[in-house]
Amino acid sequence: MSIGIIGAGNIGSAFARALARNGIAATIANSRGPETLAELTAELAPHITAGTIEEAAKADIVLVAVPWSKLPSALAGLPDWAGRIVIDANNPIEAPLFKPAELNGRLSSEIVADLVPGARLVKAFNHLFANLVSADPHAEGGSRLLFYSGDDAQAKAEVADLIARLGFTGVDLGLLKVGAALTQFPGGPLPALNLVKFG
Repeated sequence: MSIGIIGAGNIGSAFARALARNGIAATIANSRGPETLAELTAELAPHITAGTIEEAAKADIVLVAVPWSKLPSALAGLPDWAGRIVIDANNPIEAPLFKPAELNGRLSSEIVADLVPGARLVKAFNHLFANLVSADPHAEGGSRLLFYSGDDAQAKAEVADLIARLGFTGVDLGLLKVGAALTQFPGGPLPALNLVKFG
């Protein structure tokens, strides 16, 4: 199963590091072009390679983690996702002002879903600080929890398998309207909690 990453900021890079630590290959892309990712891919060689957004978007599972205001342009012009899985790791807030985006009563994941027509969306990897995504999930002696949610059971199962391969304990929060609300930052009660399962 191929993996793509759109966005090479804190979360995208942390996810790439977690994959590389576990020997899992992926293609990472940003808006500035593959050559700007040379330092990151040198660090994470041979598992992580740089590509264009179009190349990363062709993968079976694609994690998207892009500054909120840049999401529409980052995902514009891509072909229909044709049932491939998109992991929504975005939060509707960004530096330097950290002012919550106006969502007009919608969940951020509902807005992301509109930008990836034909994709099976799973919300995950947005609620932990980036340093905890890339760190050893067993560092505290247990297994760090990673929440996920979505409306497609098979897509969730595949993301849950990937979460387990990275060493986390996945916790299914149910449908997107439930789980995405719980993990959305700002607004949800679960972001930034470093929860660990023992035993």
